[in-house]
Amino acid sequence: MRVKIFTLARVLVKYKIPKTILWVVNLLVIFLLIFTVFRLITFFAFKPKGYSFTDLIPSFLMGIRYDIRWVSIILLPVVLVSMRPQYSPFFSAKNKKWWTWYLAVVTFIVFFFFAAGFGSFSYNQTPLDAGAMNFVEDPGISLKMMFQTYPMVWMILGLIVAVLFFRWMYHRSHWQVINKTDGRGIPYKRKYFVIMAVLMVAVIHGKFSADPLSRNDSFVFRDSFKSYIAINPLQNFFSTLGLRKAEYNESKARQAFPVMAEWMQLPDPDGFSYRREIGPRSNGLESKPNIVLVQCESFSMYKSSMSGNPLDATPYFDSLCRNGIFFERCFTPHFSTARGLFAILTGIPDAQLFKFSTRNPEALQQHTIVDNFTDYSKHYFLGGSPEFNNFEGILKNIDGLQMHTEDSFHSPKINVWGISDKELFQEANSLFSTQKQPFFAYIQTSDNHRPYTIPANDTDFKKVIVPEPELKKNGFESLDEYNAFRYSDYCFRRFIEDARQQPYFQNTIFVFVGDHGVAGNAEAVYPPVWTEQRLTDEHVPLLFYAPALLTPQRHKEVVSQIDILPTIAGMLHQSYVNTTLGRDLLDPGKKNNYAFITNTAGGIGMVTDDFYFTRNINFPDESIKPLFTGPSPYTRAQEDSIRKRLSVFTSAYFETAKYMLMNNKRD
Repeated sequence: MRVKIFTLARVLVKYKIPKTILWVVNLLVIFLLIFTVFRLITFFAFKPKGYSFTDLIPSFLMGIRYDIRWVSIILLPVVLVSMRPQYSPFFSAKNKKWWTWYLAVVTFIVFFFFAAGFGSFSYNQTPLDAGAMNFVEDPGISLKMMFQTYPMVWMILGLIVAVLFFRWMYHRSHWQVINKTDGRGIPYKRKYFVIMAVLMVAVIHGKFSADPLSRNDSFVFRDSFKSYIAINPLQNFFSTLGLRKAEYNESKARQAFPVMAEWMQLPDPDGFSYRREIGPRSNGLESKPNIVLVQCESFSMYKSSMSGNPLDATPYFDSLCRNGIFFERCFTPHFSTARGLFAILTGIPDAQLFKFSTRNPEALQQHTIVDNFTDYSKHYFLGGSPEFNNFEGILKNIDGLQMHTEDSFHSPKINVWGISDKELFQEANSLFSTQKQPFFAYIQTSDNHRPYTIPANDTDFKKVIVPEPELKKNGFESLDEYNAFRYSDYCFRRFIEDARQQPYFQNTIFVFVGDHGVAGNAEAVYPPVWTEQRLTDEHVPLLFYAPALLTPQRHKEVVSQIDILPTIAGMLHQSYVNTTLGRDLLDPGKKNNYAFITNTAGGIGMVTDDFYFTRNINFPDESIKPLFTGPSPYTRAQEDSIRKRLSVFTSAYFETAKYMLMNNKRD
């Protein structure tokens, strides 16, 4: 490569190309090397099974087009400003200093995006996109989490050292140009700058057509990973910024209604209303039971004891499930805590791809079934700040809600997420024991999340050591994660044991559900489709526990996180109004088991008892994967019919969810 660069330089010198243009050419090669190295690292670090380097050559070639576009954007100012000789980096030592510092700052930004892109792949298995702005909007909390989780000081120092090294390279390249051109009488000719600028603009446009090179061009491969390798973090991030605005099509939502009405068993399939006024079920509880709904952080089903995972991280919660109404195949509509909170409270999947609906002012005013609990006091518990991801924005829809968050507790904060889950449960239990009227409480846990802090004063909790290969085999990425998962089980045990000592326990329904899962290897307990299709991101436990009120049941049918509030309301002997997509899971007349899923990778899908149907909205690709093991009970013709039916239903559901985000207003 060095020989080629120098050969190119000699050719350009021969034709008396100005020094600035020579330097820009050298810089272009240096930056292309930086971009290419990042792409190679990403490929080798994250390539799925079955992909070879030769399979990805077309992706690398397309990647060069994206890279040279961004390198041209970086270097075009050098060319344009240097059209006036007195601003050229070769006019004076001062000019050289300013231009090399400009390049150093740009290099820092590029490296920052590369680091963020690597982190996005590591955490989400997707390239960096505008969804990262969900956390940038909470800079204080996000930075604290990063500094408490990662060796950020060393990482920043390493980044600074790398940038300074490259600034030295830019200096050296500048010196080499002078060394090769001194004494050759190369005159300043503006035409070369104009030609170079035109070439750069053409490269930035990227295509021999009126439409410029775009993010969508990377989807030509019709393969997500190949597209991810082609596009660089800068291109993907800035291309998706414009997709953070919520969009819906009312006409499509109306056209979808008959399909939705059939699947949901709505009373008026010819209308366009999801409002159902539902009377008390015959077996509803007349004791006005308290409701304690616990949203459990990162509570992946495949990592839990209930799945049969050999590492047995949640034995106590497993014992609760054997004595409650347990749904072993519950799925969240999306990944993230904010989306889970939104889905539970509203009954709508957060179908915005790159922005949390809790962050969208237009989506914050929502009807919620909680407001039907008119005789109940209402409470929300969070160990940290409800400002994070604007949790408090969606919670304001609950009339009379009393907020109990980090500043109202006596317990000390243990990390960025506030007080420990054990202390949070103790604070909640103390309040519940004083209540004189029925209450609805929403408790949101946080400890099962980076930085995985376990308080030192919890001496009765014992960490265990498991060899790393055993952890990886059974779906855990680290020993810290495994022990944090075990600590969640410990906190649940302490909570229920303390609650049993209080009078309110006998007339309380405890509901536990994961806010989302976590991607990882689930092959120890589930068929490969769980891992390959990332169902692990959304598969969570769902438990209704009230030993004095509910008969234990174990359900194997597929259900959704959005079904929780209608099911709770159905347990109570009172009427309620449901305006969205959730259903009462214990309604004896319920048919059609399904759960809708969407993700920022561009996939929408529908899980049923037997299949997982997926469609990529970035390029025309559909697939249907069996969730059962062994021979299929369906013929090929039957599977094809099921695929077509699920294709129509999935599209209808997606359009409906997007519409409802903006049109489920409170009365």
